[in-house]
Amino acid sequence: MNDNGTREKSTNLIENLMGYIDTRIDIIRLEIQEKMKAAMVGAIHGVLLGFFGLMSFLFVSIFLGLLLNHLLDSSFWGFGIIALFYVVVLVILLIGLDKKVFQGMADKALDNTIYKTDKRENQI
Repeated sequence: MNDNGTREKSTNLIENLMGYIDTRIDIIRLEIQEKMKAAMVGAIHGVLLGFFGLMSFLFVSIFLGLLLNHLLDSSFWGFGIIALFYVVVLVILLIGLDKKVFQGMADKALDNTIYKTDKRENQI
């Protein structure tokens, strides 16, 4: 009689433990799904921003080249001036600026976005 009660308690304990493990697995799956969804939305957003930013940059450059062509009464000097400007900017970025400048900007920009939930969980 005493042995039967112990078996029921241990069976009940094992069932509770299995239920707890199943629940934890479900929670982990949901967290992974949520993080993947957020990453996918961020990637799509980034691609769209990059595409439209590139298109805007391209058409503004063409506009400025045509405007300078009109002002200089030339068919090519406007585009040459715009191209020279971009070459100067490229040289400054390649030679003049250190990567630490960009690292600092990236740290400030991404400080509150990446692992935000992990930081909150550690504080609790």
